[in-house]
Amino acid sequence: MHCRSNFSFLEGASHPEALVVEAARLGLEALAITDRDGFYGVVRFAEAAREMGIATMFGAEIAPTQTARASRGLRPGGRLVLLADGTPGYARLSRALSLGQLAGSKGAPVFELEEVAETVAGSCWVLTGGRSGLVPGALMTDGPAAARAELERLVSAFGRDRVLVEIWDHGDPIDHHRNDALVEIAHRVGVECVAANDVDHATPADADLAAVAAAVGARRSLDSADPWLPGGIGAHLRSGAEQARRFARYPGVIERTVEIARAAAFDLSLVAPSLPPFPCPDGLDEMGFLRRLTEEGGHRRYGTRPSGGEDLSLRARAWSTIDRELALIEQLGFAGYFLVVWDIVDFCRRNDIYC
Repeated sequence: MHCRSNFSFLEGASHPEALVVEAARLGLEALAITDRDGFYGVVRFAEAAREMGIATMFGAEIAPTQTARASRGLRPGGRLVLLADGTPGYARLSRALSLGQLAGSKGAPVFELEEVAETVAGSCWVLTGGRSGLVPGALMTDGPAAARAELERLVSAFGRDRVLVEIWDHGDPIDHHRNDALVEIAHRVGVECVAANDVDHATPADADLAAVAAAVGARRSLDSADPWLPGGIGAHLRSGAEQARRFARYPGVIERTVEIARAAAFDLSLVAPSLPPFPCPDGLDEMGFLRRLTEEGGHRRYGTRPSGGEDLSLRARAWSTIDRELALIEQLGFAGYFLVVWDIVDFCRRNDIYC
């Protein structure tokens, strides 16, 4: 329910496909991808999961901005995990992420807590986060009272039925103590807990790569970064049986996690845009018209198609690429999208508009 891929630059060590392959090997029913600040890896993730028969959930990690927190007492630097609750949640979370990116700059989006809560209201699950999470960070730094205050702020913003306290077990000696405290705080505030595992690599063997990525992200050598690196190699995917053993001391947590995962999962193809038909001349369908336009453009740029026996020249390689790309566009049914973009660019060129 909480997994970063390598699309969370220097924070995730595994390709989305590698996470899916390991999830299938472990017999997991569903898997989420929750990269930092965006949906960057979701297409590759969804395609791999579809092939492996894994149900998919989609979310993102965000950090409400420090400047916004200053006036409300929120702790700087803590993250939340927003998990789309089906297709309506995906649409609203997409909008929230886009607004945050537009409000900030490249690599530094700005997420105002109240604005995000208003945008995703009733359509996303809000997890309190893992090692970098808002509530766990408050607990470890300032104690249970501070963590409870942060959790109550989230409940006030997103609703008691939408906030979930995340617990995880990476094999660190402190994990049980922290989870005990988080479960107690959740009980006092009146919210549910889930076992999400805060994953940043697919298998135990990927832990070394995750450590290198973390050190590079901190601009340190491995030796100098060692005191800040996790004490174990447990931030990987685990089977349902292992999760059940590790969280047996918290009755109902695994069952609640599975229940929410089943409700939130959906196939990404369900949110693909349905474009209106593009008006095509001479009785052509969209793919036929796109082929005609591409042939004309290819002829202007690369010259006529080679007649045969020519395979190494720039011209031959260009036409081979064009044919391969057109075949893929036809297979995916994306001809209408390319025609819409062509129409916009053509209008700009004819009206001397820079684009």
